[in-house]
Amino acid sequence: MSTLSTIETLPDQIASATDLTKTYGTGEAVVRALDGVSVGFGRGSFTAIMGPSGSGKSTLMHCLAGLDRPTSGRVVLGGSVLSELNDRALTNVRRDNVGFVFQAFNLLPTLTALQNIVLPLDLSGRRPDPVALDKVVSSLGLGDRLSHLPSQLSGGQQQRVAIARALITQPAVVFADEPTGALDSRSSHHLLDYLRATSQDLGQTIVMVTHDPNAAAYADRTVLLSDGRIVDDLARPTADTVLAAMKRLGS
Repeated sequence: MSTLSTIETLPDQIASATDLTKTYGTGEAVVRALDGVSVGFGRGSFTAIMGPSGSGKSTLMHCLAGLDRPTSGRVVLGGSVLSELNDRALTNVRRDNVGFVFQAFNLLPTLTALQNIVLPLDLSGRRPDPVALDKVVSSLGLGDRLSHLPSQLSGGQQQRVAIARALITQPAVVFADEPTGALDSRSSHHLLDYLRATSQDLGQTIVMVTHDPNAAAYADRTVLLSDGRIVDDLARPTADTVLAAMKRLGS
């Protein structure tokens, strides 16, 4: 249900899109990746975004995170209207408000796990809070891996380092792009458990793009897109309800 009521009824909203469109190309070759999307995310919520290939889910996440500018419409992130910002201001908002977890981890191979975790702070000239750093590291079970290079870590450990890097700046929103796509089922389970606990216990807002109904079931809400539009918005999803909704889309 792509309506503004979705936004207005969310308490303590931390991010939103209103009438968002994104087009590529011109004339007969135009592709409408987003077609009037309005959606909001409350503080401490854990939302999964799903949809068939080409539905616009990654485009929506990139626009929400300030990684891509929409053709029209409005994105508000952490109190800032992104369309009103120049490139430098937008970079600062992303740095201060966004944590991003990539499917491919995107760890720097010549840096240790600890150096990768604190890299966003180093780039902004900030020192890590020892208490916050220890809390993130210990909660992810990385205490004995901090001196290891990414090549010396398992896939699950690399993903946990990527999660720690996203959380270390205490961002307004963590965006996760297919975070379990490169993990085995056991590692996926542990990662999703951690994301859910981070949302419920620490009030961290998480927006996750996934193709997996089982992964979406860890979220407290699943938004389904098709052809650039929101076609369903499921509260307290289960793998079965998500799968049924996807089947209705012919996915």
